[in-house]
Amino acid sequence: MQDGNVSSLSADAPSAPADAGEVRSAPEVEVVSTHVLVAEEQVQKLRELSRRTRIAQSEYLREAVEDLLAKYGRGGGQT
Repeated sequence: MQDGNVSSLSADAPSAPADAGEVRSAPEVEVVSTHVLVAEEQVQKLRELSRRTRIAQSEYLREAVEDLLAKYGRGGGQT
């Protein structure tokens, strides 16, 4: 479900703190805000992981989506 909010990510605006000396060179990408329901226990674990690692929850969620797309194929019609 999309709420229509669109923004862009670029190397100029990292979503997580970078380590000293780390250079981010992600290409600019159009992003859309979405809303999902997640089990409370998973939310708490993700929040704690994010706090411990200082990596934004959104970064972990985008990584999870990429992993699923790689696993099931990017064509959308594959089963």
